[in-house]
Amino acid sequence: MLDNTTWAFVGLILFFGVLAYYGVFGMVGRMLDKRSEAVTSELDAAQRLRREAEALLAEYQQKRVTAEKDAAEIIAHAEAEAKRMTADAEVALKELIEHRTRTVEAKIAHAEAAAVAEVRGVAIDMAIAASKRLLAEKVQGEVAADLISKGVDEVKARFS
Repeated sequence: MLDNTTWAFVGLILFFGVLAYYGVFGMVGRMLDKRSEAVTSELDAAQRLRREAEALLAEYQQKRVTAEKDAAEIIAHAEAEAKRMTADAEVALKELIEHRTRTVEAKIAHAEAAAVAEVRGVAIDMAIAASKRLLAEKVQGEVAADLISKGVDEVKARFS
C-alpha cells in the first residue's frame, strides 16, 4: 500500500503545505499582479503615444499640404514675374534697336551730306582751276586779271 508513488504524492503535498505556510503563493500572486499592472500601464502608455503620433502625423500632413499650396503659389508668382520681365526686356530691346537704328541713319545721312559737300568742294576747286587756266590762255593783261577775279567770285557764290 505505501509504495513509492504514494510517498512521492505525500512529499508533494507537504512541499505545497510548506510553500503555503511561508506565503509563497501570495508572493507569486502579488508578483503576477505587479507584472500585470506594469504591462497594463505600458499598454496605456503605448496607446497614448500612438494617439500622439497619429495627431502629429495628421498635423504634418496638413502642413505638407499647406507647404505644397504655398510652393505652387510661389511658382505661379515667379512664372508671372518672369513673363513680365521678359515682356519688359523685349520692349526695352525694341526701343534700343529703334534708337540705334535712328542713330545709325543719322550718321549715314551726315556722312552722305559730308561726302556731297566734299564732292561739291572738289568740283568747285576743279571748275575754278579750269576757268583760271582757260582765261589765262585766252585773255591777257589787266582785263584778264579782273575777269578771272570776278569769275572766281561768281563760281564760288553759285556753288556755295
